[in-house]
This record gives sequence, C-alpha cells and structure tokens, in this order.
Amino acid sequence: MRKSCISGQTAALALIATMAGTMVAGQDADAGARLYERHCATCHGLDGEGHGPMAGILVIEPTDLTSLAAQDEGTFPVLRVIQRIDGRDPLVAHGSPMPVYGDFFEGDDTALKTASGQTVMTSRAIADLVAFLETMQTAEE
Repeated sequence: MRKSCISGQTAALALIATMAGTMVAGQDADAGARLYERHCATCHGLDGEGHGPMAGILVIEPTDLTSLAAQDEGTFPVLRVIQRIDGRDPLVAHGSPMPVYGDFFEGDDTALKTASGQTVMTSRAIADLVAFLETMQTAEE
C-alpha cells in the first residue's frame, strides 16, 4: 500500500511539472503567423493594422492588432485577446460574432498565464496566435 501511495505522489508531481512547463512554454509564434495569415489577415491585414481587404465591408472596423499592448498601458492583454478569439467575449461585426473561425480553434487545450499570473485555459491554436500577436506589438509613441 505504501509503495502505491509513493508512486501516486510521484505521478502527481510529474503531472504538475508538465502542466507548469506548458504554461510557460509551448507557444509557437511561427504557427501563429500561419494561422493569422489564413484566418485573420483578411480583416486585420497582413500588417495587423486593421486594413485587410474585407475591412471596408464590415459594420465594425477591425482592431489595429499592433497597438493592443499600448492600449493596455504597455501590457499585452492576453486574457482579453484569448476571450475575443475564442468567443467568450464576442464582438459583433458584419452581423455575426467574431471569430468566424471560432470552432476551428477549439480543442487541444493548453494553459497560458496572464500578466497578473492568472492561468487561463485555451486551445493550442489560440496560444500560438497570441504568441504571434505579441510579436506584432509596436512601441508606444
């Protein structure tokens, strides 16, 4: 009985270590760039400034994704970005909630940490998009 308790504790510690590693690492900005080009650039533009080819027909102008950190006092708003992409914080644009590809990004859950240290669960695809969007941020002017 004692031996199974120790192996259970070892397994639990290994799981915690694995989860902690996922929260810090695991984002792939290159994969996020490919997802962005395929699913986001049509509205937000290749440069992320909100001037994609479909921007002109939308009821709500696409957000300038290069200034998200500047709009949030220099801190990239991880939670707000995740919730906007996955639909927990819907944005109605052109008669339908953003994102159009919300179902595509479901599954393969991973954990990310916000600037405050809060853990938020999201899909690996969204984690990759977040990593890419963070690279697009411009310095505050």
